[in-house]
Amino acid sequence: MTLFDSPASPSARRLRAGVFLCVGALSLIGLSGCTADAAPGASGSASAAATGGSSSSATASATATSTPTPTPTPAGTAVAMSCTDLLTLDDVYAFNPNFGSDPSYKPTSASAKTAASFQGLTCGLLNQSSDGTIEISLTQPNAVLMTQQQDKAVASSKIVPTYGTPPTAQGFFTVSNGIGEAQVFTDTYWLTISSSNFLEPGDAESLVSAALGHLK
Repeated sequence: MTLFDSPASPSARRLRAGVFLCVGALSLIGLSGCTADAAPGASGSASAAATGGSSSSATASATATSTPTPTPTPAGTAVAMSCTDLLTLDDVYAFNPNFGSDPSYKPTSASAKTAASFQGLTCGLLNQSSDGTIEISLTQPNAVLMTQQQDKAVASSKIVPTYGTPPTAQGFFTVSNGIGEAQVFTDTYWLTISSSNFLEPGDAESLVSAALGHLK
């Protein structure tokens, strides 16, 4: 009787120890499971945040660098002068009394056509006795157009110091296909005067000087 009911028997002690070990093991497994479940969530959030931030930065950078820079283009401002402002009747008479305004004038020279296409002033004078003509143009170009025309003048014409003193005015003269053309560049304007009557720079000098005197 005493052998089976004793609480301190070896069999009872082994049974209690086994129960405690089992409960402890289950507790550890439960705790480990909780920790493992939390880690993937935190890692996923960090990864998503990092990926999202990188994508936004790349998009912003692409947008900032994709805007093209406008290319400067040749242009002109309308000239606020008339033909008689540029060369008065007295100026023309002093040059040659036979010349007067050409009522049927249309731009024919390359310079006059360029001036007309950039809001420039174009004028024509007609010799009443010989039908000879003089063509005048005045353009107020932007920096791009001014540089283009100056480069052409330097390449195809000779510098004429008597048309003006650089940098205030820079003069050129050339004869092409029997037409002599004087050109003058100021800080603001591009002036051209051409005629078959101009064979050398001095032939146009009085008209060039008169026109430059009226420029503001």
